[in-house]
Amino acid sequence: MQFLYPGFLWALAFLAIPIIIHLFYFRRFKRVYFTNVRFLKEVQEETSARRRLRNLLVLSMRLLALTMLVLAFAQPFISRKGEEIKRGPRAVSIYLDNSFSMQAESSDAALLELGRKRARQIMEAYGEEDRFQLLTNDLNERQHYLLEKEEALNLLEEITYSPVTRSLSQILELQRSVLHKADDFQKESYLISDFQRSVTDFSEVSDSTVEVYLVPMQAVATANVSIDSAWFENPVRAMGQTYRLFAKVSNYGEEEQEDLRLSLTHEGETKPAGTLDVSAGKQEIDTINVSMLQAGWHEDKLEVADYPVQFDDHYYFAFELSKELPVLNIYGERPHPSLRRAFTAMPQIRYEEKPAGQLDYSAFSNYKLIVLDELPKLSSGLITELSQYVSDGGNILVLPHAQADVESYRSLSAALHAARPGNWEEVERQVSRVNTDEFVFRDVFERTDEQLRLPVTQGNYILNISSGEVLLRYRDGSAFLAKSEWGEGHVYFCAAPLDEQYSNLVRNAEIFVPMLFRMVLASGSVSPIAYVIGKDEWLEVPHQADAGGGDIVYKMSGPGGEFIPEQQLIGPRLRLNLHGQIREAGFYHLYLKPDRILATFAFNYDRRESDLRTFLPSELAEKYRGMQVLEASAKTDFSQLIAEQNRGLSLWRWCLILALVFLGLEGAILRWF
Repeated sequence: MQFLYPGFLWALAFLAIPIIIHLFYFRRFKRVYFTNVRFLKEVQEETSARRRLRNLLVLSMRLLALTMLVLAFAQPFISRKGEEIKRGPRAVSIYLDNSFSMQAESSDAALLELGRKRARQIMEAYGEEDRFQLLTNDLNERQHYLLEKEEALNLLEEITYSPVTRSLSQILELQRSVLHKADDFQKESYLISDFQRSVTDFSEVSDSTVEVYLVPMQAVATANVSIDSAWFENPVRAMGQTYRLFAKVSNYGEEEQEDLRLSLTHEGETKPAGTLDVSAGKQEIDTINVSMLQAGWHEDKLEVADYPVQFDDHYYFAFELSKELPVLNIYGERPHPSLRRAFTAMPQIRYEEKPAGQLDYSAFSNYKLIVLDELPKLSSGLITELSQYVSDGGNILVLPHAQADVESYRSLSAALHAARPGNWEEVERQVSRVNTDEFVFRDVFERTDEQLRLPVTQGNYILNISSGEVLLRYRDGSAFLAKSEWGEGHVYFCAAPLDEQYSNLVRNAEIFVPMLFRMVLASGSVSPIAYVIGKDEWLEVPHQADAGGGDIVYKMSGPGGEFIPEQQLIGPRLRLNLHGQIREAGFYHLYLKPDRILATFAFNYDRRESDLRTFLPSELAEKYRGMQVLEASAKTDFSQLIAEQNRGLSLWRWCLILALVFLGLEGAILRWF
């Protein structure tokens, strides 16, 4: 047993006072002689032994009552751990998990509200001289300092759900960094969380100066359905076409979810997108056909109905649909008429032709596809610019000249890690195989049987392929059309010229036309259709020159209001640093002037919070032995639990009760004994 205020034990010396009084009281007895005892007949007889016993009992009760009273002021307690209790003011860091997973329900309320109650009770278990840090996932400025008790309690009431997800190891390090600055305080850390398996990643505890307490919040059920992601099959989309949209839906519960209704908001209309069944703990990918009928920026949304955790039931995505997709044909002697006929027949294509000697290299980034139309020779400057263009996400189609400067083409291949042209052979070769697994020819043909006419060439270069894919292959196994990747873009290298003297490719419309169109759509320089709040902090867009002059200041606005992101200009590209200013899911617009939107970005909440599987208190105690797990029901008085945890089992109330009992016994003895 230990004492909180042992100085009061000196008051036990006053126990000598009742002893002295009783000693004098004992001496009052003396013998008196009477000549006649007739007058004492009516007096109740009392033996000296009985009176002495009563006096001793009264003395004992008074001594015990005074002893209990002194002990009550000294506040005795028994340590639950059998260790000496540390005295002095305390610095207490409390982390309250306010992520979206805390929307789950306990038996009484949402986990966040139960956690708020626990945090309040923890603070109330400490004194006014103690200091508190209140930490959440937001990590705002006030959360980096120790506060007085009243200020911390007020801050606690302001906590709301946060879209930010943080690992608990990161939180614990932040707590320790603040507590270590409190040199003269006993240091204690509390983490109030549901302890999701996806974010609970503590390492071994090596810091013995900070006592760490884990306060687990347990939900009644951990069922949750989430739309994790969505993507288009085609990276580039054109008007008047229908494209497949894939949506990944996850069931994080322990029961199968049947007939989940998925809806899509597209071009201002919300329509059912179908139903799906998702097994427990599994994922399903649903396919939705989306027709592109309107040009401009599209703000689309997928939605599924789920309760009570709803932050991941919506998935926002945005993309731009251009009226026309620009294509540039760079020719040598004259442009091939078949290219002009094919591209101009496509209403989605804006086709341009320019001779190799009259190029504006700075405009290359404006084109989705650049065709090298039988150039006799490639200049080193053109090779350099094409290399940068492809690296940034552009596509090029190489149609070699029959009498080309092969070394210049090989230099291009070396710069782009593309197929390398070898010797020219004037031998008839028949294309016999189409790679329908690759995007250019995927889902183009209903069937690829013998009725499909494939090109025949009378002369071609032998392509040496070290990396990439063969899209069209000759019967002898050599490549007619090869694809390779460089940076973000693609290089398509044809082994034969378009000249009908050497190839009949232009006469195979069922191959030639879809091949050209798909090459335009396969552009790699496409911004993501969706971003994650708190994770994707950098955006990159083409830089827009301000015709009005003056300082160029880009602004963004959305559900969270208007703000100015940090801006870095790198060549023709603009990088924007959000610095955590986006906190609400939805669509955000980028503009120089409010009436002209330059880009639209869709932001979604981090799906790491969707998996509600958590560690049980027993698992936490077993896994993290260097930390203490405080487990209690929703109705437990946490203040008393914390006080006993910190100061042991307090006995002063029992001492006070016993003091009153002994005083009562003294009165009873004096009256009836």
